[in-house]
Amino acid sequence: MAGPCSALPPPPPPLMLHESFAGKSEFRTINRRPLESCFNPSPYLSIDVSTGGPLPDEAFINVTVGGVFRPDGSHWVAMITPSNSSVSGCPLSGVNYVETGDLAKLPLLCHYPVKAQLVKSDPNYLGCKKAACQKRDASGACKVRTCGATLTFHLINFRTDVEFIFFAGGFQTPCVLKRSGVLRFANPAKPLSGHLSSTDSSATSMKLTWVSGDGRPQQVQYAGGSRSATSVATTFTQKDMCSVPVLPSPAKDFGWHDPGYIHSAVMTGLQPSQSYDYRYGSDSVGWSDTAKFRTPPAAGSDEVSFVIYGDMGKAPLDPSVEHYIQPGSISVTRAVAKEMQTGKVDSIFHIGDISYATGFLVEWDFFLHLIRPIASQAAYMTAIGNHERDYAGSRSVYVTPDSGGECGVAYESYFPMPAAGKDKPWYSIEQGSVHFLVMSTEHPWSEKSEQYKWMEKDLSSVDRTRTPWVIFIGHRPMYSSNLGIPTSVDPNFVDSVEPLLLKNKVDLVFFGHVHNYERTCAVYQGDCRGMPRKDVNGIDTYDNINYTAPVHAIVGAAGFKLDGFSIIRQSWSISRISEFGYARVHATKTDVLVQFVSSSTMEIRDQFRIVKGGR
Repeated sequence: MAGPCSALPPPPPPLMLHESFAGKSEFRTINRRPLESCFNPSPYLSIDVSTGGPLPDEAFINVTVGGVFRPDGSHWVAMITPSNSSVSGCPLSGVNYVETGDLAKLPLLCHYPVKAQLVKSDPNYLGCKKAACQKRDASGACKVRTCGATLTFHLINFRTDVEFIFFAGGFQTPCVLKRSGVLRFANPAKPLSGHLSSTDSSATSMKLTWVSGDGRPQQVQYAGGSRSATSVATTFTQKDMCSVPVLPSPAKDFGWHDPGYIHSAVMTGLQPSQSYDYRYGSDSVGWSDTAKFRTPPAAGSDEVSFVIYGDMGKAPLDPSVEHYIQPGSISVTRAVAKEMQTGKVDSIFHIGDISYATGFLVEWDFFLHLIRPIASQAAYMTAIGNHERDYAGSRSVYVTPDSGGECGVAYESYFPMPAAGKDKPWYSIEQGSVHFLVMSTEHPWSEKSEQYKWMEKDLSSVDRTRTPWVIFIGHRPMYSSNLGIPTSVDPNFVDSVEPLLLKNKVDLVFFGHVHNYERTCAVYQGDCRGMPRKDVNGIDTYDNINYTAPVHAIVGAAGFKLDGFSIIRQSWSISRISEFGYARVHATKTDVLVQFVSSSTMEIRDQFRIVKGGR
């Protein structure tokens, strides 16, 4: 949820590390009304966009407004897509934001604006320090002086055309001052945002998924161009989104944006732990830049290294307000990119609450753009969370509006995992010495459910001589010291699934959902069955030669506003950190090392080991 500050900040520093600044406001659920032009506007009003031609795939563009008689703090500029979207005033749209949990002060138009900025964020505006003379008398003296401002917007190729609109009246009572006219992307069919995923435990194939405005088959060319694979394109429509009769969901109405086409192709004939170059696209729509990835180690090999986090989302790279800003997302992706440069990251696991688009579909494009530098280099494995799945009619365990009507459709389209089937987003995969089980906490998990029976079968069939470590992954946690409302821990989930972990000697459990980092003892039913001891380097070490229970770690600190902890500390809670960051994990046949890394400093804030066969 957005932070409690009440005003927009000055433009961000050069690195554009975005902080959550959108203030809270009250929303009135009144009927939609037509939006008129502002009363008696200046005849000199202008809005100019510094594109120099069709829009590129990415740019920071300057939007300059001018011809203003009286600068006002309520003036703002919105970026609208597509350009024919309704920009009528819709106070009812406040409900569309609120139902996804976002209480920020955001524009109440009938179609969600991609971005918006108050014009006063240009410090020269209110004082009219950028004045222009519109009319002079016979002596040359200025008779009509007007004011202006320049704002910078970060733009990416989301395929549909764009318009910038200059408003007065603030976010809640807007009226139109001036429109820029339609701007179009140079190549709306351009293949973009390629990201990788593993298909099985052999590490001899990798799936590449990307987005394009063209649904015809495209290709991925790899291994120096000597091999290629043809894509299969899918998409989804407004009809695929969930809604309720009384109030259409954001995805069905207010926040809909055409996703274009999602292409996937499988690269085969690969070798484990090897690097390959690749590019994707076609001669007709263009090609991506050449990139390089490395396959993960095959199941049963000696070691694996991975990064794991949850609840990332995205944040703007400019001073704009947007729906659901996750202030830590930029620093975490940049820190993980530095990890990738070491060559020691075999895979990335993002365990729920992926983009926080929650029915505002264009935000998936911005999220995919954010993770591209890391997800294009290694397998980006995901788990579904409440903000991807939950909505009335979705058959989720939890009947909340958290997905904004997406109901898992967008998530499964953008992140095709090696899952059990459509709308069955659970899977297992082995890399190196680890067997990973990835479940859905949003789909039924009770003892009679399909997912439970699958988990039971999967865990009981692990060959510990090949993969001695079992890591269990999901979104909602079993243990948390956060006292959120509603509660972060569902006791029914714990009662149903925790015995399965103990029975099958699961070593380590990762969850998200709570926006911090917390580590437990070796815990079962709230009781510590094993406490860590310090090794020779002072690192907490759990001895699993004599297994007692799983160790749980919450790693939901990758972007969303951070959560705190209860003042009362439970006996099972060993380490509690409320900082943005991620976990770095290295597993051999006898040792697992987990380190929680602060994304702002790259410092290790907590670390522990689990050992088998000595210390």
